[in-house]
Amino acid sequence: MSEQAVSALPGAEATGVVTVREMGLQGMVSLRGDLAALGTVVMRLTGAEMPAVRAMTKGRGIQVAWMSPDELLILCDHGAADTLVADLTQAFEGQHHLALNLSDARAMFGLSGNASTLRDVLAKVTPADISALHPGEMRRTRIQQVAGAIWFETETEARVICFRSVAQYMFDLFTVSAKDGGAVGFNR
Repeated sequence: MSEQAVSALPGAEATGVVTVREMGLQGMVSLRGDLAALGTVVMRLTGAEMPAVRAMTKGRGIQVAWMSPDELLILCDHGAADTLVADLTQAFEGQHHLALNLSDARAMFGLSGNASTLRDVLAKVTPADISALHPGEMRRTRIQQVAGAIWFETETEARVICFRSVAQYMFDLFTVSAKDGGAVGFNR
């Protein structure tokens, strides 16, 4: 068995009214604990401020996302995730916390295109109010039958995270939602 990491759907890309692509290997570290007590260390290790509720902040090649009242998701280089987990575990020794590398259990997709069309494509597959989601804000939600998280890097570039086990389902879902001729014009 190979020890080399491989993304969920290497090189998968589809183009319609928006482009959908699997983003390749992405480091993802879940950090759980008392967020008020974790802030200083998180800032020192990542360079990112503690995010407000549903917000994302940026640090040194890292993004930190608020996921729940006791959970952060730290997005980093895939190869740096194990080291980050070790650094967090050492920094919080003796303190109630959990730092876990989720990188190989998740998949990330990028969707890009015209801002209003991009929002239409996403709105067709989730009950979340996509029109109210702004860059720098993450939204955990259902995406049809599976759990996921959505955020906009810019008005024309969105990211979606899901479990790796449903990556093909998610890719196919977005591909169908983004088919040419499928724009509904809701978000214009």
